[in-house]
Amino acid sequence: MITFDGFNELDSFIAAALINRCRKDGLAAFITTPTPVVTSMNGVEVTGQRPMEFVTEADIVLIGSGVRAREVVADDQMLSRLPLDPSRQLIGAQCSGALVLARLGLLDSMPACTDMKSRPFVEACGVTVLDAPFHAEGNIATAGGCLASQYLATWVITRTLGEGAARDVIGYVAPVGENQETVERALRAVHAGEFVSG
Repeated sequence: MITFDGFNELDSFIAAALINRCRKDGLAAFITTPTPVVTSMNGVEVTGQRPMEFVTEADIVLIGSGVRAREVVADDQMLSRLPLDPSRQLIGAQCSGALVLARLGLLDSMPACTDMKSRPFVEACGVTVLDAPFHAEGNIATAGGCLASQYLATWVITRTLGEGAARDVIGYVAPVGENQETVERALRAVHAGEFVSG
C-alpha cells in the first residue's frame, strides 16, 4: 500500500486492514513509504512497514491518495522509484492515486475512477474519468471516493483468493445487521466495474 506524505488515512488504512484479514491465507498488506515516516493530511505520523523499493517484489501494489498527489507526480525521481509491471502485478489506485498511474503511463486509453477534487487533474492527463466508484481492466484498477477503498480491497481479495474469501472479510467488517447488504454491494461494485474484453 503505497502511502505518500499528506496521505488520506481512509485510503491507506481501510484497504490494508481488509487485506490483512487474509494473512492466514498468505495475503498481507504493508504500508510502504518513500521515507521512514510519513504524515497524513490530518497530522497522523506513520512509520512505513516497507521502503518504496519493496514495490519491485510485491505481487500487488495499491497507491493511496493524499493532498500532495500533484507534488508526487511532478517529482520524476519519486516516480522512478515505482517500476510497476501490470504483466505480473495487480495494480490499483485510490482517488488521486490515479494521477500516479496516469503519469506512469499505465492507464493508456483506460478510463479511471477518482474523487471529485482530483477529477480535473486526472482528466488533464488525457484520462476519461467515470462517474463510478470502481473500474478495472486486466490487472489495473482504480477506485473513487474514500470509502471505495473497500472495493479496491474486495477486488484484490477476489482476484487472489476468490469471492468466498472476499465475502468472509467484508461480511466480518460490515456494520452489524447490514452484513449481507454490505457484501453484496461490494461485490456488485467490483463485478460491475470489471471490463472484460472480447
